[in-house]
Amino acid sequence: MQHLFKLNKNLFRWCSSTLPTHFGAFTSIPSASHYNICIRSPCHKYTFKSLALGTGARRLHVSAAFSAKAKVAMSRFEPGSSINYEKMHENINIVRRRLNRPLTLSEKIVYGHLDDPAGQEIDRGRTYLRLRPDRVAMQDATAQMAMLQFISSGLPKVAVPSTIHCDHLIEAQIGGVQDLQKAKEVNQEVYNFLATAAAKYGVGFWKPGSGIIHQIILENYAYPGVMLIGTDSHTPNGGGLGAICIGVGGADAVDVMAGIPWELKCPKVIGVRLTGTLSGWTSPKDVILKVAGILTVKGGTGAIVEYHGPGVDSISCTGMATICNMGAEIGATTSVFPYNHRMRTYMEKTGRGEIASVADQFKDDLVPDKDCEYDQVIEINLSELKPHINGPFTPDLAHPVSEIGAIAKKSGWPLEVKVGLIGSCTNSSYEDMGRAASLAKQALDKGLKCKAQFTVTPGSEQIRATIERDGYAKILSDVGGIVLANACGPCIGQWDRRDVKKGEKNTIVTSFNRNFTARNDANPATHAFVTSPEIVTALALAGTLNFNPETDYLTAPNGEKFKLEPPTGEELPSRDFDPGQDTYQHPPAENSAVKVDVSPSSNRLQLLEPFDKWHGKDLEDMRILIKVKGKCTTDHISAAGPWLKFRGHLDNISNNLLIGAVNIENDAVNKVKNQLTGEYGGVPDVARHYKASGVNWVVVGDENYGEGSSREHAALEPRHLGGRAIIVKSFARIHETNLKKQGLLPLTFANPNDYDKIRPDDKISITGLKSFAPGKPLTAMIKHSDGSQESISLNHTFNETQIEWFKAGSALNRMKELQ
Repeated sequence: MQHLFKLNKNLFRWCSSTLPTHFGAFTSIPSASHYNICIRSPCHKYTFKSLALGTGARRLHVSAAFSAKAKVAMSRFEPGSSINYEKMHENINIVRRRLNRPLTLSEKIVYGHLDDPAGQEIDRGRTYLRLRPDRVAMQDATAQMAMLQFISSGLPKVAVPSTIHCDHLIEAQIGGVQDLQKAKEVNQEVYNFLATAAAKYGVGFWKPGSGIIHQIILENYAYPGVMLIGTDSHTPNGGGLGAICIGVGGADAVDVMAGIPWELKCPKVIGVRLTGTLSGWTSPKDVILKVAGILTVKGGTGAIVEYHGPGVDSISCTGMATICNMGAEIGATTSVFPYNHRMRTYMEKTGRGEIASVADQFKDDLVPDKDCEYDQVIEINLSELKPHINGPFTPDLAHPVSEIGAIAKKSGWPLEVKVGLIGSCTNSSYEDMGRAASLAKQALDKGLKCKAQFTVTPGSEQIRATIERDGYAKILSDVGGIVLANACGPCIGQWDRRDVKKGEKNTIVTSFNRNFTARNDANPATHAFVTSPEIVTALALAGTLNFNPETDYLTAPNGEKFKLEPPTGEELPSRDFDPGQDTYQHPPAENSAVKVDVSPSSNRLQLLEPFDKWHGKDLEDMRILIKVKGKCTTDHISAAGPWLKFRGHLDNISNNLLIGAVNIENDAVNKVKNQLTGEYGGVPDVARHYKASGVNWVVVGDENYGEGSSREHAALEPRHLGGRAIIVKSFARIHETNLKKQGLLPLTFANPNDYDKIRPDDKISITGLKSFAPGKPLTAMIKHSDGSQESISLNHTFNETQIEWFKAGSALNRMKELQ
């Protein structure tokens, strides 16, 4: 008979000396006072008995016996992988003993993935952590550069489970079927590259039409306690399943795929305590819309947002994912919810009951400790929360729906809603579609259709197939909706919009996450508002912002006035999900015959050349390419939309460098003065001229520079075109890291008012680089055109490893040096 114990360290010592021949496996549980003895009989049934070892301490739900019986795969696509809760549990105990305090859930999962839990210095907001994420996910637009960098590393295969998801390159034009077919034709070269690179290096490949990366992850790969990094800023979507999922640039993904510890500044933790219950017109989206209004687009920078409290249980798993997804818009490192029965049910419905059972055994590691401390706490009563709508032009400008009509009138925003768009990675769940369909059905019963154009984007092939089977798709189509492909589409600017001319003021309402200027349709005059799918549907029916569905009436074609009843919808389908078409490509067991070709004449793909190393001297007399005025997101730095097709070709995509940024000199976009010729030109053209002339340059920017998407092209492009430093008031987290990875200097003004001292025609020298060290400011010497000079202090957040990246020319160069 085999005996398996769950023991604390004292009993461990006792067993080690007393029972070495009788007991096979035991794990340390320092805080437990009762221990389950699991005895496996010859018929392989398990029985549990409780062994009391004292009083006053709680029993942890951790079963070494369960894991000893059989390992559980991380996903059905990776039977050779296994979930290692035991290792995470061991690391948590090591850190808890060191810190001697209760831990937040965020800390448990993050510290549970430390490379060296015993020796790692841990100080929230200050030290850099070296972590071992469990897996990597890449969307097709960022995967191109990530895989090109991985190929450059010379490594034969990825070290952790990794996937590529084709969702960004499908343009919305006519409808799902036609648009998908066109995308396959237009992007054949890129899809072939990604498919063969995935096969060659052991990466799973989700073909075009599979769905949006974050929905696929939620359905298949996320689980409580996993640490996943993804090359998309909305990777935190997985926090709805109790996971720590963090958006990164491609170079960070390469580190993890190469088996190198990944660095992250130890995040602070913002607690959001939820009380009350969601009901009526209020949805999970309203939680994050409210939080965005409180914290603003940079209030979460450097922090994980951790939701907790009794209100959590009133939110569905996919609703929690919605909240975590849009946490990217407040600059948060990621967001997370504690493991609960909603997550368990979702995993069971998506074929992962085994994982849920293991998570139950380790539940104490998947919820925050009692009396843990947060760096900031926000309290929201869900029973009092009202429906919100945020915008235009920024996702943190929050308004109650009941007030948006009056605010729009006062502000001069167009009241007419031209288009309502539901779906996207933020709001495309079965529940979202069902609640929208319940409103559409009410309108159809009265003979009413949408006054605005209406589009529907399913989040995945599974969602598309299931809402078709259950009738939701037909209802949404009958009310006037066009069902688009299972892809990002208009949310990221992949929208061939033709109902308004560029420059024409108009209003659209979406259930998306981001609404920066010109993001959705390339029209800077479009006023985009983000809200829940329910509110989008109601406003599309009404055709105006000046409509509060809680109090206002619609008019049927026969003149009858009626009010919409609050939306309803099943959290999950009663008949299980319909998986739809099989769109997954397994990496082959034997890959020696797989060829990955990149044509030298291609305008879509380009193999990478190493960036030059630092020459060992101070950077002198650099020109200012542009002094940026106001908000400068990664959309301003490296636009998406039609430029997405060049994401695998660094030289071609560099032609969009900073073309959306406002030049403080003339309030114009893509018009800067070439200080060598005296003529004005486009930003990329002037940058290329400086590079060809051997002149280094810098960019000067404002607050939260580089917010938004994780796209590392916003760092690769300035490096490729001769940039050396980006000097701003403050950075968004992902962009700052991406700049470091590519050998650039992201620097901040020690005194933010020094931004005003710099003139567009200045020359700047950065000194102190020979003694470049963590925590030691650098100095900028500013030479004005009138002959005067002044110096200012510049701060940085480089650690010793990152300084080596700078000296080597990039993180990839440094990786090669160490091989």
